[in-house]
Amino acid sequence: MGEDANERPRCGSTCSVALSALLLAAAIAAQLTLAPTAAGQQQGPPGPVSAAPTVQQIAIVLARELRDLPPPLSLLDFPPPDDGVAGARLAINDNNTTGRFLQQEFTLDVIQSAAAPELVLEVTKRVDAGAAFIVADTSAETVLALADALKGRDALIINAGSADDRLRETDCRANVVHTAPSRAMLADGLAQYLVWKQWRRWFLVRGTGRDDEAFAEALRRAAKRFGGKIVEERTFAAEAGSRRADGGHEQIQQQIPTFTQGAPAYDVLLVADEGGQFGEYFPYRTWDARPVAGTQGLVPTSWHPALEQWGATQFQNRFRRLANRPMRSLDYDVWVAVRSIGEAATRAKSKAPKALIAHLKSGDFDLAAFKGRKLTYRNWNGQLRQPILIATAKLPVTVSPQPGFLHQFSELDTLGIDRPETACRAYAP
Repeated sequence: MGEDANERPRCGSTCSVALSALLLAAAIAAQLTLAPTAAGQQQGPPGPVSAAPTVQQIAIVLARELRDLPPPLSLLDFPPPDDGVAGARLAINDNNTTGRFLQQEFTLDVIQSAAAPELVLEVTKRVDAGAAFIVADTSAETVLALADALKGRDALIINAGSADDRLRETDCRANVVHTAPSRAMLADGLAQYLVWKQWRRWFLVRGTGRDDEAFAEALRRAAKRFGGKIVEERTFAAEAGSRRADGGHEQIQQQIPTFTQGAPAYDVLLVADEGGQFGEYFPYRTWDARPVAGTQGLVPTSWHPALEQWGATQFQNRFRRLANRPMRSLDYDVWVAVRSIGEAATRAKSKAPKALIAHLKSGDFDLAAFKGRKLTYRNWNGQLRQPILIATAKLPVTVSPQPGFLHQFSELDTLGIDRPETACRAYAP
């Protein structure tokens, strides 16, 4: 049966408008397809969409050696479990903030072990897989083991955990640089301030450990270098056992004055106690009313959680938001290491790891690191030039190099081993 005209659907003016729109769109499309180009030729169909830029992956390995250290004297001095790791995380975030505009992506792989051979093996595996940058929070011996295992590879180790001067001198390696200040730098920074204050007579008390002796030797060197005089040295043998038992403060209150009695006239008592086993006992307990400095009391350090100068306040706030605690020196030393890699990747004209390493170690590299000066690496032993903060537990007191300590090239080279003094041969041209 045929369809009655009166039963057909009606759309009236609405259908007319829709039809007109379709015809107009078709006409525009045809004009675009057939429109001549500036050269008088007709355009063909659009070409393929260009691929997205390739993102450069830069892997950074943080090698942590879990060391069995004696507990500190103060409950306030127990290191957090993420000491150093939090600094690396902040630096990775900072690197990626800039890297995303340059098609660079930085990743962090944290490896930790109490066994040095296992740590070296795992790091070597990461380098085999393409990682070129290793930040080391390890003992000096493990730094050397890593360096020797990666010798000849396009990989760089950045020592952020050991202050041993021998890593920069007799046992230096061409594939290692250092963001942790050396003991010589720390001792020189402190000595400059004491000499600037005219506190030139020093009574040195050192512990029995190897690291204590190493710091004491750095202080002896600094005294000869800047005109201080060590009037006497004494060795303090810290006793093992409970140091927080009832009555402990009474014993210490008697022991320390007796131990320091009879010393020649001095201006400052210097403590060399890197293990933190006795040094905190000396402030306010010495026989003579004298300030205490060194590894305890007034200390030289790479960073302080109360530093506010040079934009450090916002830096401290960013770290606190990320880690929910203040930034410690190890956090800062690791942050500088990871940021050095990011800065080299930003400035180098090549993306190859070998080129990034060469730029980081070159005279063209510098890093802004919230210390009022651009930091660079010394080309005779790989040590990062940097100011040294002289501080109490609560506040920074001053910053070395001090006024009046001049140098023909950089005042920062008055801190630590200078070029004419170096025994490092791995960096020799």
